[in-house]
Amino acid sequence: MPRDRRRVWFSGRVQGVGFRYTCQTLARGFDVAGWVRNLPDGRVELVAEADPTELDAFLTAVQQAMSPFIADVVAQPEPTGARPMTGFSIRP
Repeated sequence: MPRDRRRVWFSGRVQGVGFRYTCQTLARGFDVAGWVRNLPDGRVELVAEADPTELDAFLTAVQQAMSPFIADVVAQPEPTGARPMTGFSIRP
């Protein structure tokens, strides 16, 4: 089955509120792989790969769980690599 990959930037009060941990915890409930990290400019960056329907559901779950802290979301599709991503991690 084809997989999609998306890079998503969340802005608002998204650092220091458990955003990355919440993403990692939610990822366990989905067949999704990728990573999440804080950026120096105060945003959070997330890259995730999954079946398109699963990826949409995961990103919706993240937005719903963290909606009180999110002011804006910018997402862009990315090409998948030759090998699928595995696991979901918090990057420094």
